[in-house]
Amino acid sequence: MKKIIGLLSLLCLCFHVAHAQDSGNIDLEEAILIGLDNNFGVKIARNDQVIAEREARITRGSLLMPIIDATFLRSYTIDDVTQQFANSEQPNFIPNATSNNENYALIAGYGLRPEAIYTMKIMGKLAEVSELEAKVMVENTVAGIATAYYRLVLEIQRQKVLETTLELSQSRLDIAQARYELGGAGRRDFLTAQVDYNADKSLLVNQELAIKNARINFNELLALSPGTNLEVNDTIIVQNNLVLDDLVENAYINNKQFLIAQRNKNVAYLTLRETQASRLPFINFNASYNNSRLEAQAGILLFNQREGFNYGLTAGFNVFNGFALNRRIQNAKVQRVNAEYAVQQFEIQLASDIQRAYNIYNTNMQLLDIEFANYQVATESADIALERFRLGIADYLQFRDAQVNLLTAQDRLITALYNIKEMEIELMRLSGRIFYQNGSEQFSLNLK
Repeated sequence: MKKIIGLLSLLCLCFHVAHAQDSGNIDLEEAILIGLDNNFGVKIARNDQVIAEREARITRGSLLMPIIDATFLRSYTIDDVTQQFANSEQPNFIPNATSNNENYALIAGYGLRPEAIYTMKIMGKLAEVSELEAKVMVENTVAGIATAYYRLVLEIQRQKVLETTLELSQSRLDIAQARYELGGAGRRDFLTAQVDYNADKSLLVNQELAIKNARINFNELLALSPGTNLEVNDTIIVQNNLVLDDLVENAYINNKQFLIAQRNKNVAYLTLRETQASRLPFINFNASYNNSRLEAQAGILLFNQREGFNYGLTAGFNVFNGFALNRRIQNAKVQRVNAEYAVQQFEIQLASDIQRAYNIYNTNMQLLDIEFANYQVATESADIALERFRLGIADYLQFRDAQVNLLTAQDRLITALYNIKEMEIELMRLSGRIFYQNGSEQFSLNLK
């Protein structure tokens, strides 16, 4: 029973601080750093954020800065010209008359529209939304990596449980075979032990498949090759100090999806004000510098040169546009109300999601004590059953029953641990308590 005692000691570590792991293992923080550096969804979200920030800057520049255009014209003509002037009786014929025209100008214009102020604010809010969406992607990636990490840990723990079970089945098979060969038991007991051993071995083979698939899922989130073999630390450490009210309070302050809903509400309000501002007068300022030169061999003007400035302004406002502006204003009001409803709906949804996750977390915390106590009982029972089976006091059915009970207790214990950790990660995500700082490539992760 040394193997069982060793497994018990290993599982006991789940309730205490984990000891240092081998240097060849990858811990959760290292896995998250790799994932955030490689994950394509995170890269796309960051690029979208860059685009949104650039659009906000360009929009501000286009609304606050004047538009300046520079033009240059140079043209040549060759014509046969026939001219009849009022003071001349004979027409004047000029063959191959040439003319050239040169003109260049510098034109500046600046339009002052009241709605432009709200347009700049809208673009700023949209840039904030894009930044929050990038953070949502980062948080979801972190949560996904952490969940996949502990899923792989769970499957490895299950493999160890099945290996221990297989060792017990091997011990029983050896005893049954020895008894059969010595004539102390019938062949039926030996064949039954062989069947149970094969069944346990089949479970172990299937568990190896589960580990392979869990590892592939883990590598996928890290944007690594499916065949990459990263060894994870085999301990799950859970928190038992999560408070529901604190989680909800943090969620209303830090949950990025909730903050996005609030920003969209602000955008809807600014869009309404932008549309209403279209009723106000607008002013356009313009100025230009022109230089033109004309030389011709025919016509009234044989030479003409002009150089100078001109400037002015245009003021106006919309009088009637077929009620299109009224329709836009009414639609903007409806969109603002919908944005307020969306915030209220998400607020309820967020509280409900946290409550559901917390209920699962709290229930599994209660089950953890029960399952651990049951595991201790099942371990002792399996130990006694094995010794009684060696001595010939208990039959194979009693031993197999104790063995199955131990297997079930072990699996339920590590499953309860994983369920707690999974809900803990989800609660951290919902409450916005997963932080990441891209600039220094460091993060603070409340998952250990």
